[in-house]
Amino acid sequence: MDVREQITALREQLRYHNEKYYNEDAPEITDYEYDMLQRQLRALEAEHPEMADANSPTQRVGGTASSRFAKVTHAYPLESLQDVFSFDELGEFYSRVENAVGQAEYVVEYKIDGLSVALEYVDGVFVRGATRGDGQVGEDVTKNLKTIKDIPKKLENAPPHLIVRGEVYMKKSVFDALNAELELHDKPLLANPRNAAAGSLRQKDSRITRERRLSIFCFNIQNSDELPMESHVQALDYLKSLGFPTSPRYPVYTDPQDVQREIENMGETRGELDFDIDGAVVKVNSFAQRETLGSTAKFPRWAAAYKYPPEVKQTVLQDIVVQVGRTGVLTPRAIVAPVHLAGTTVTAATLHNQDFISQKDIRIGDTVKIRKAGEIIPEILEVVLEKRPAGTTPYFLPAKCPVCGAAVERDEDGAALRCTGAECPAQLSRNLAHFVSREAMNIDGLGSAIIDQLIEEKMLANPADLYSLDFEKLATLPGLGQKSADNLKAAIDKSRENDLSRLLCAFGIRQVGVKAAKVLASHFGTLDALMNATEEALLEVPDVGKTTADALRAWFQSPQSQDLIARLRAANVNFTSHNQVTDTRLAGKTFVLTGALRLFTRDEATAKIESFGGKAAGSVSKKTSYVVAGENAGSKLKKANELGIPVLSEQEFLDMLQ
Repeated sequence: MDVREQITALREQLRYHNEKYYNEDAPEITDYEYDMLQRQLRALEAEHPEMADANSPTQRVGGTASSRFAKVTHAYPLESLQDVFSFDELGEFYSRVENAVGQAEYVVEYKIDGLSVALEYVDGVFVRGATRGDGQVGEDVTKNLKTIKDIPKKLENAPPHLIVRGEVYMKKSVFDALNAELELHDKPLLANPRNAAAGSLRQKDSRITRERRLSIFCFNIQNSDELPMESHVQALDYLKSLGFPTSPRYPVYTDPQDVQREIENMGETRGELDFDIDGAVVKVNSFAQRETLGSTAKFPRWAAAYKYPPEVKQTVLQDIVVQVGRTGVLTPRAIVAPVHLAGTTVTAATLHNQDFISQKDIRIGDTVKIRKAGEIIPEILEVVLEKRPAGTTPYFLPAKCPVCGAAVERDEDGAALRCTGAECPAQLSRNLAHFVSREAMNIDGLGSAIIDQLIEEKMLANPADLYSLDFEKLATLPGLGQKSADNLKAAIDKSRENDLSRLLCAFGIRQVGVKAAKVLASHFGTLDALMNATEEALLEVPDVGKTTADALRAWFQSPQSQDLIARLRAANVNFTSHNQVTDTRLAGKTFVLTGALRLFTRDEATAKIESFGGKAAGSVSKKTSYVVAGENAGSKLKKANELGIPVLSEQEFLDMLQ
């Protein structure tokens, strides 16, 4: 590959990763790997100035303003920072500064790993907030920024006009709690606090942003030229006096050796912080000197960001333990000889899954290279094969759950191994939360917090325990009381009469959601008939394929499932469908409902269709048999006409059912 091709390829690579990082909040490489690509491109462009391009990723801030939000043109550009990766490079920065302005004072601050924003105040009132975007144009996220408690909404004794720059971030403690909640509800986990903060701030629904409990550190007054200030420290002190949160420390030094010691100290102690940093920022303190130094097209010449290199160390893998998460996923963790890494002592590292272990051929007893991925989670990079002791053997995850002994199955769509146990203690909280949820047994008043409280009190160890709860004891628990206990008892008693479809959904059988549960309940009529169904009988049910049939048979054959069913039967929980199909006149037919319906609700119509063996779908396709159109029907009616699908009025639909 010649130089021109190299430069073109690197630019395309960086543009791709800019899009993933800045606009999708889903980076695919580490910050360090990205920085190295930038550095490689910058070096090639310096060697070949004839290939200069103002649109190169080395000349522009990586983000753009999304079309989801109104665009904001920044009155003062939100510049990026020049990255340096060694104290020698930082020394070159000092030399450039002092050659231009003489001796200087340097302020050292944490480089917070978050999302940069500008906050604008008029007469002390917060009027607008925007993301950095490409530095010139950002996104208007005022509504979302107003949900952040750290941001003052009204300032006392403020100037007529003030623009403040800050970094929105998510505390590590908040990130951990949020991921625990997502795991409980079997939702995808967030990768790291920076991505979580960026994604949360750019939500269209500000209620979601509020729930994410974001924070901010403010680090610059953008329009300081309009205010009587002479230095950066003076500006930071002024921001603090107005009520803005600023960096916890910003010492000033004239000796570069003192700056180096401060950077090293920040790096060694960053593991103790409740927020992520990926480096330290060194800034010239004097605004007059900054004015003389000026800026390039991309970053100011009066500041540099020292990026901490990803620290890699060797240690011995002493054991592999397998944890079972709330969703039943088996996660292997490496137990390693203690090693000091990125400011903390590491004794364990993630091994992700069996594929990761097999690809790297990781074995107990190996010497491994370890680092913190994104400065957060320790991970194993590779095995030092020349140090491998004799007699080691490849490692494989167990075929049975280490907690409950149930069989383990591999997810069809990934590398995860999952416990199939219906009564697995490791999954109890999540299983119970699903069992009582609105789409399942619909037991109102039994939220996750109360479930966890009952588990802790040893009052719940199985979904069937709900039907033999000691409600007198429950009424004495903190935060409850007699009225709550009575309401909960009524909701649990009512759930005994639920349709079989709700119980099937509550079981949490893989591949069996709300729709499949309704179809199965209507088709077989009773739980016993479904339990005893052959594979052939299951495959006769519309929309049930081999994967679903296998999942059903495996679940019903499990001893844990059989025990749960026996206990629910003893508790007089209904095992019969209220909507058993006895008339199959609509079998094989798919209906789509659209427009405002006057003669029945959508739920009533759906129940009727399903009771006659038909299926209600949400979108029109070539497989649609009929579209039932009410008043003001829109795009679905149009598509039905385009595809030549019969359209029924409400009365024609009712006539069909007579």
